[in-house]
Amino acid sequence: MIDQITVDKIINAAQIVEVVSDFVTLRKRGVNYLGLCPFHDERTPSFSVSPAKGICKCFSCGKGGNAVNFIMEHEQLSYYEALKYLAKKYHIEVIEKELSAEEIAQKNDRESMLALNKYAQGYFSNILHHSPEGKNVGMTYFHERGFREDIIKKFQLGYSLDQRDAFSAEALGKGYKKEFLVKTGLSIERDGGKIYDRFWGRVMFPVHTLSGNVIAFGGRILKKDEKAAKYVNSPESEIYHKSNELYGIFFAKQSIVKHDRCFLVEGYTDVISMHQSGVENVVASSGTSLTKGQIRMIHRFTENVTVIYDGDAAGIKASIRGIDMLLEEGLNIKVVLLPPGEDPDSFAKSQNASDFIAYIDAHQSDFIRFKTGLLLEEAGKDPIKRAALIGDLVRSIAIIPSSIIRSVYVKECSSLLDVDEKLLIAEIDKVHLAKHEREAAAPVRANSTLSSSPEAESMPNTGKEAQESISYKNQDEERNIIRYLVRYGDQVLYYLKPDEESDEVPVTVGQYVLDELARDNLKFEHPLYVKLLELFENNALKPGFVAEHFFGQHPDPQVSLLATDMLADKYVLSKYHSKMSKVEEESDRLIELVPRVMFEYKNKLLLETMKNKMSELKKANEQNDIPLQEKLMQEIGTLNIIKSQLAKTLGERIILKL
Repeated sequence: MIDQITVDKIINAAQIVEVVSDFVTLRKRGVNYLGLCPFHDERTPSFSVSPAKGICKCFSCGKGGNAVNFIMEHEQLSYYEALKYLAKKYHIEVIEKELSAEEIAQKNDRESMLALNKYAQGYFSNILHHSPEGKNVGMTYFHERGFREDIIKKFQLGYSLDQRDAFSAEALGKGYKKEFLVKTGLSIERDGGKIYDRFWGRVMFPVHTLSGNVIAFGGRILKKDEKAAKYVNSPESEIYHKSNELYGIFFAKQSIVKHDRCFLVEGYTDVISMHQSGVENVVASSGTSLTKGQIRMIHRFTENVTVIYDGDAAGIKASIRGIDMLLEEGLNIKVVLLPPGEDPDSFAKSQNASDFIAYIDAHQSDFIRFKTGLLLEEAGKDPIKRAALIGDLVRSIAIIPSSIIRSVYVKECSSLLDVDEKLLIAEIDKVHLAKHEREAAAPVRANSTLSSSPEAESMPNTGKEAQESISYKNQDEERNIIRYLVRYGDQVLYYLKPDEESDEVPVTVGQYVLDELARDNLKFEHPLYVKLLELFENNALKPGFVAEHFFGQHPDPQVSLLATDMLADKYVLSKYHSKMSKVEEESDRLIELVPRVMFEYKNKLLLETMKNKMSELKKANEQNDIPLQEKLMQEIGTLNIIKSQLAKTLGERIILKL
């Protein structure tokens, strides 16, 4: 556990723009910042970050929160792990009490697997640098590849001893569980329950997340063994999903943002050699076809991607199919073919950064032109192959989101292929029509399945709170009141003069809400809203209390996430309107708006009560119960009087000297 003083220090130090910028490219938009949401697939930025309020919010999928909430969601960490992450970022010392046996047992699998991978990375690096076999075999290999010591340490490269169970035995001896050795894929369990190393006798390449956690390894064999695979990679696990990871992204993200361009290569050594030459905005798909998850990760940092192909790559025709997905996501794609016999690894070793970039800029071409030239060379004059080529290019152009870019490519392809523009446009329209027909024919999920769908899980106000709230009749009215409490609870609503001799007493929005509820003995139904009321009542009088900061940065994730939703402003008024005339803000109208939401809440309760009384009266009439009829009619009459007087009564309590 982390003491509250340290928690407050971490929360106060964590700047939301700095934290989010580690994972998302943000551009200033008015007083806020805007970027592509890291929690769902989107092409138009809807993820807003407010430095003034210390919160972030996606207005499409609804996810957001303060800096701690963001790290919890993005890195899938517990609350305390997220605090430790931020403490490390801001160089804040965290002193934790020793965990009990019960607390250690409660550590989840994910945390245990990450801890084990961190240990494994240190173990393999130590073997490489300090053991005789590591230095003679592993380090010799890296030096033969031309890697400098600083680069080897930067990428945390290592070596696994050429013994079947050297690492597994060492890890078990250090107290790491066999269960997690197998789950991470570091060890393989054979018949009889004995475990062996997956990577024995290989140089090791750790795979890092955006935040630098080691989630997997790639191991390259050094012995000549035709039966053994050249590379072995960690299997899919709870912490590693290959389709969502890019090798080198942790080391490249800042450079990608700085240069607003990402180089995409194939292998580990390509990335490392380019870094060593001074080109750091590079990532690798690690020998797999591009996936939407990988593209989405790149898109968070830049819209410009340059794909670098080996000069003699035989698989170019197969791999370019995957690049269509980059076009579909709205990215600007360039392609570079290196000189014959060169790959990014070898070419980077013979160039410095400026020469490498100069070659790229001089030889890159846009993807459609590159693909056209490649396929034209294959098709030759064969009319059937040329027809297939046209169909292939049409499908690539059709998936580009921007109609302007599509029209430019249509003109270019028309010239290159000597085909009428109208024909190409007609074929593109057919592709779009077919897509719309497929989407229209797709079965629509019933509402009853929404709560369990992935889309529902990413929508705002879903999950446990929303599921519980279905039974709360007055949730909307309660939420409206809580919203004003969170945003303006500490602000003065009016001044009250108890008597002629007393000084005026300020009444805040929060105090007004509490007084109105207490005066009529009203209780909220929703447990989370009840909790916020109690938190306000218990903390509002403390020195330095500011409602939006208190709730927005609250350590309880339920509280801070709800507060974020209520504090977020989806729209910002343009400078044009603000210059034309003085715009009345919501905060200027609290004297009108806060009593209104209280009236709506009380009115809703009255209507519900009257509805119930009318149902009881109907039953009493059916049963000819005269005494009950008279009693209910009297109660309904009283409720009607209260209803008619409610607005007047509330108004009189507010129209006081400001």
